Amino acid sequence: YIYFLSSKENKETFMTNPIRYICQPKPKQSVPVKIAIVGPPKSGKTTVAQKLVSVYGFLHLSLGDAIRFVINNQPESELALKVKSHLLQGLTVPDELAIQALDVALLNHMDNATGVVIDGYPLTRQHVNLLESTKIIPLKIFELDMDAKEVFRRALLDKESTNRPPYPEHDSSQILAIKNSCYKQDIDDIRTYYIKEHQNWCVIDAEHSKWKVWNKVQLVVKQIQIYLERIREGKAANIADLCITPKELQDRLGECGQYCPVSLAEKGELVDCSVSSSLEFAAEFQGHYYKMASQEELEKFLSRPEVYVSSLASHPLPPPHMLPKKLTVAEVKALFPVKAEMQGYCPVTYLDGKQRYEALVPGNIEYAAKYQDKVYIFESEEKLQKFMRLPEKYWNLKLPHKLPPKQEPMLLTTLPLAGYLEQAIATSLIKALHEVGSLKPKYPFLSVKETALLFVSFHLKAHNPRSSEPVRQMYRKKLLQFMEHCQLIPYLGTAMMGPYKDPRDRPLGLDDRLQVFLSLK
Repeated sequence: YIYFLSSKENKETFMTNPIRYICQPKPKQSVPVKIAIVGPPKSGKTTVAQKLVSVYGFLHLSLGDAIRFVINNQPESELALKVKSHLLQGLTVPDELAIQALDVALLNHMDNATGVVIDGYPLTRQHVNLLESTKIIPLKIFELDMDAKEVFRRALLDKESTNRPPYPEHDSSQILAIKNSCYKQDIDDIRTYYIKEHQNWCVIDAEHSKWKVWNKVQLVVKQIQIYLERIREGKAANIADLCITPKELQDRLGECGQYCPVSLAEKGELVDCSVSSSLEFAAEFQGHYYKMASQEELEKFLSRPEVYVSSLASHPLPPPHMLPKKLTVAEVKALFPVKAEMQGYCPVTYLDGKQRYEALVPGNIEYAAKYQDKVYIFESEEKLQKFMRLPEKYWNLKLPHKLPPKQEPMLLTTLPLAGYLEQAIATSLIKALHEVGSLKPKYPFLSVKETALLFVSFHLKAHNPRSSEPVRQMYRKKLLQFMEHCQLIPYLGTAMMGPYKDPRDRPLGLDDRLQVFLSLK
């Protein structure tokens, strides 16, 4: 056999003890993947990229590397000539040409067995659109998150380093501030797009140590490798955070659709997983995607997928017309004159209540479902979910002959006086009477009973919720003035005690208040 080594040193090592190296198990065939790393300046993008290169054999590729590749390896091509024309004029290479260069570089490195790590790209929404147009979609994008203070702190440390290159670098505080500002301006939009469309975005706190950042990256890369390895071996594999678009998910759904195959096979329950767009509990098996209800169901599926999706499954998914469907209030009204089954009583509450008379509870139109062309209304969201899981259990119930009397609405004005007062103004009246009892007002020249009646009437007017705000404000002022007049009796009684005093010896304002008191007669 002929063996190829990567360096002269490795060749000499192999020659000294070849048996040791040819007896080891053959490496598993890998599938090349694209990984991108973005982040503010000095966040460690290149450090992480170089670590991926040294540990996993990835090809390190930045936008500058791609442009240099085109210029050096294809100098006579139309793309290289356009790029050089911009550079010779001292201009920046346009994004469109830069993306073409990246595409060419990726095509020329397709023989790389492990994959490519793209360093520092994309940085704007236009970059994202150009990448999408050329079908360059990274399997995973790592965002190294870091605040501006840490950017400048690391820049100062780099300036003090003895390992700086001999040529000047673009790392002054002004340039770093502009770079960081431009990065922060677009990154939120880019992150939102990739999370929504591809679910391939991973945020890592870059302020941690290099070891911790690398450990997080390594875990994700291992997850990708485990997925590829399991799929190659014909096993089921988790597809969380693996750049699967909603359209791709819909096109490759298995025979269970978005219903959990494990819940269906083991319990006969129709657990609809479409309520969440997350693929945390989703898996791929034999080229199809399946969504599970929880981590427990996912682990069961990954261990024995054939039990849940093949002819061995004990409960196959019913045809579409036999599946329950939630209805909105508008959809229920649009079905008129179709009436709700069980005269509008909640079937779940009735059956779970052992079909007793007390379990006949009217449903709420906000919680409705359609099953086998029949409409059912439920007491709550929880009861609706129970029905959606096990419609066969609840759909064909019969009502007893004796039903609760219908709760007809009664007009407030038809109640007797005591009932009307209780239902209409009881709260307001209690508050007014409570204040009367606490303040115990006495109006000059009126009885206690008359004073209390006037106080209650003013209080009710001042706090009538059906009156306009100006009217309530007017009666609040009248109530305040009424209480000021009620305070005249205790004030004058205290101030006028003892022998007669000359006007100059009397308390300030006594004569004015006395005149007000006498005028109220």
